[in-house]
Amino acid sequence: MTAIELTPDLTPHEAGLAFLTGETFSDEERFHAGATVLRRESPVHWVEHPDFNPFYVLTKHADVLEVELHPEIFLNAPRAIMGTKVADENRAMQGHLVKSLVQMDDPEHRLHRQLTADWFLPKNLGKLQSRLDQLAERSVQQMIDHGGECDFARDIAMQYPLYVILAILGLPESDYPRMLQLTQELFGAEDPEFKRDDDALASLIQTVADFVAYFDGITADRRAQPTDDLASVIANGMIDGDPIGHKEQLGYYIIAATAGHDTTSNSMSGGLHALIERPDELARLQADPSLLTTAVDEMIRWTSPVKHFMRTATEDYEIRGTTVRAGQDVLLSYWSANRDEDVFPDPFRFDVGRTPNKHLAFGFGIHYCLGAMLARMELKTLFGALLPRIRHIELAGEPALSRSTFVSGHKRLPIRYELD
Repeated sequence: MTAIELTPDLTPHEAGLAFLTGETFSDEERFHAGATVLRRESPVHWVEHPDFNPFYVLTKHADVLEVELHPEIFLNAPRAIMGTKVADENRAMQGHLVKSLVQMDDPEHRLHRQLTADWFLPKNLGKLQSRLDQLAERSVQQMIDHGGECDFARDIAMQYPLYVILAILGLPESDYPRMLQLTQELFGAEDPEFKRDDDALASLIQTVADFVAYFDGITADRRAQPTDDLASVIANGMIDGDPIGHKEQLGYYIIAATAGHDTTSNSMSGGLHALIERPDELARLQADPSLLTTAVDEMIRWTSPVKHFMRTATEDYEIRGTTVRAGQDVLLSYWSANRDEDVFPDPFRFDVGRTPNKHLAFGFGIHYCLGAMLARMELKTLFGALLPRIRHIELAGEPALSRSTFVSGHKRLPIRYELD
């Protein structure tokens, strides 16, 4: 796509164009500067660019929530994630490469969600707590073994939730590095450190092809020898009496194996980074561990790992005085909504005791994230094990965010520390 120039003082037009490039999301200050301009001056903002089909970007919490509460009017189909015109044309001709819950609307969405919903109920997730405790202790020991300095994003945050979700799926630990690499390539198709090809779409297609080959093998194995893992549920899933479709099956595997850990790892790294930059909040949390529950939600609000979803209107609908016409698309900016001054007092303050915290990082309504409770458990367990051990912690280099408009967060967080 053609380059998008950003000037020091963003106009609403420039701020809207900034949503089209992953480079914007790798610069936290830059993103929030533009999103703040839009919330203030053009909260329902029309974006046009030669390389993209046009859409409205919604930056206010109330407007994002309004769309989430009307899934019968604003559909995930045909494009749930923003892409270029070329990507949209390919999908229109060939369909989705894979089809996950993200691309589905009811009743299809409801039927497929029910397939694994029981796995994420409190009674079942509670059985994982001892495993989470073990992994948290192992993570702390790994930090000790690193000798007082490590890349927290790469060495700890990317590993901990990966081990959790892939164990739930029942994948062998020898395959975990491959899953991490494929996840980074999937969500980082624009990132020069992760992409396979200078063409982001070509890079994405190659990565999905590798996922397909891998999970087709898992399906064959679990159909021949079912076990009690989540992969067996997906491999042998039935929807309305028929076997789950191939694209839908692959979509289930991929969303579990990627979003099931990458979003949580982004919250972990971003949360620790926020605490390092605010030693008073770190000390407050260490002094009062009861704040860990609110601190975890503040980490999730702060990072908002899923940066957006798209919805398409099925009828004319008015949002904040602007009529979104049937067939037009809206982009729901979660990172912006979670900094909305009308909802969050002092929204750019990281507050470990923030309550209420009505963030939309997990979505809302029928598309609310299936793994929300698991993500909170993982964050609470890791920080519950780590924070009491920290005597000193500081940055040991320049942190870096991944370049992606969809799911993004820290790809590097070098730290130096002393642990008890």
